[in-house]
Amino acid sequence: MRRNPERRQSLIDAAIEVLAREGARGLTFRAVDAEAAVPMGTASNYFASRDDLFTQVGGRIYERLLPDEATIARTREGVQDQARYAELMHELVDRVSAFDSGYLALLELRLESTRRPELRAVLTKRIREDIDTNIGNHTASGLPGDTTSVLLLYLTLNWLIVERLTLPDIFTEQEIRELVDAAVQRSLDVGADGQT
Repeated sequence: MRRNPERRQSLIDAAIEVLAREGARGLTFRAVDAEAAVPMGTASNYFASRDDLFTQVGGRIYERLLPDEATIARTREGVQDQARYAELMHELVDRVSAFDSGYLALLELRLESTRRPELRAVLTKRIREDIDTNIGNHTASGLPGDTTSVLLLYLTLNWLIVERLTLPDIFTEQEIRELVDAAVQRSLDVGADGQT
């Protein structure tokens, strides 16, 4: 196995693009080599198998989807009210949607994980860590709502992003803004009294 970390990362990033464009069946070493513009056979020198490549891609997508430290720091600025919460959720939807190939590749990985137990384990661990981090950041931020609010928004906004990226004509950008605002407001209503 080759050990050049920059080359490995470049190959994984190329694999994300292939996976988003061609699906799981199209994710071959040859396709990754072509996408990365490296000599044929390079990817097979860095990954022991396609399973290895799938699991490496699963970890890398999340590295690229996570906000940077400056973005996290900004979440703690200003008045921590419902309007601020909605603003942060709009930023989240826009940031994740901007990495469209990563999100689409993640959808492919989720489907593939139903057939690959090692990939399922990687994604389960990574996504659970992400959920726990979101809950922890929310608790520390002083924003309104509780754990259930965070989970409801996680589930709702994930599907909204799926719609935005896969069927972009379903909702206008204005409708997306309104839906995010409504999702925040309603998740907080549920969190406040346990009822809708």
